[in-house]
Amino acid sequence: MKTSRLIATLFCATAIIACKSDKKEDVQEEKGMEQAIVSTPKTYAEISIAEGGTWIDGKRGHKEYDGGTSFKNVSELKVPDNHTDHSWYIRYEGPGWENNKIGYRLYLDWRNAIDIFGKTTDSMVLSQVGHDGFDSYHEQESWGSDILKVGKGLGIGSLGRLVNDKVMHFKEVDSTFASVENTSENSAVTVNYNGWKTGDDSIDLTSTLSIRPDQRYTKHTIQASKAIKGIVTGIVDHGVSYFKKESANKKWAYIATYGEQTLVPDDLGMAIFYEVETTSEVKQGEDDYLIEFKPTTQPISFYFLGAWEQEVDGIKTQEEFLSYLDEQLALLNSNNTL
Repeated sequence: MKTSRLIATLFCATAIIACKSDKKEDVQEEKGMEQAIVSTPKTYAEISIAEGGTWIDGKRGHKEYDGGTSFKNVSELKVPDNHTDHSWYIRYEGPGWENNKIGYRLYLDWRNAIDIFGKTTDSMVLSQVGHDGFDSYHEQESWGSDILKVGKGLGIGSLGRLVNDKVMHFKEVDSTFASVENTSENSAVTVNYNGWKTGDDSIDLTSTLSIRPDQRYTKHTIQASKAIKGIVTGIVDHGVSYFKKESANKKWAYIATYGEQTLVPDDLGMAIFYEVETTSEVKQGEDDYLIEFKPTTQPISFYFLGAWEQEVDGIKTQEEFLSYLDEQLALLNSNNTL
């Protein structure tokens, strides 16, 4: 009888230990899953250069990087003096940044325009883009594609200088340095332009582009070494509907476009939010809707965004887009930041 009780007791104790062990493993597994979810990035920035090739005289009259066998990511880059558009050296032609909503890229050459990668997924995809054929991203892929036709314009939210009613890009720059940074809070691209020459002026200019999770916008902070007239940002003009509006307290405003203005083609909304006191004029230029900033050596921040109808849970109509812009403007009106 005592033996039977002892066996039963030992069995129960073993079962309890096993159950506790199972529970401990379950808890560890749950913690591991939570950590995996938390560590999954929602933003990403990169700059990637070709290696294994050489610079040659290209057919278009400028240097090209020939024979590159692969690309490697770098955290910072001094742009080669002979680099220009279609040099085949920087993967998708410049740094890129994205979040779980949208992606952007900057042409890191004389054009200095910002383009949009429309995404049909909330995953980070830029590390996969542009390996299979230098400009394969112009074709629709499972993740999305390049959707904005920049042409001679600024694209969305990039910089130029207005001289005699003509936007000057970055054709004359002594040197350009770019770097990227990824943290748990956001991802950012910083570009330092040294000796940017326009008209009779030469300045240094720093541009920082940062993106946070779950939002469509990029925060763009610029700072010039010299207070000069004519520094502008803007939205390329594709002849679609144009809007502008000020917040209730007149501190913030936006310009925006909406309509069929993608390479797909389908509907895209673009907007720039700017602080009214930092600007001198809002006008239509030759290729863009322009926002001109007042001369200053202090930092200026503004926000730009794209809203593509094919994005996950995307904005589908002009009415939805304008409602979304008004929500963002109200936030700026209340908080002075997004």
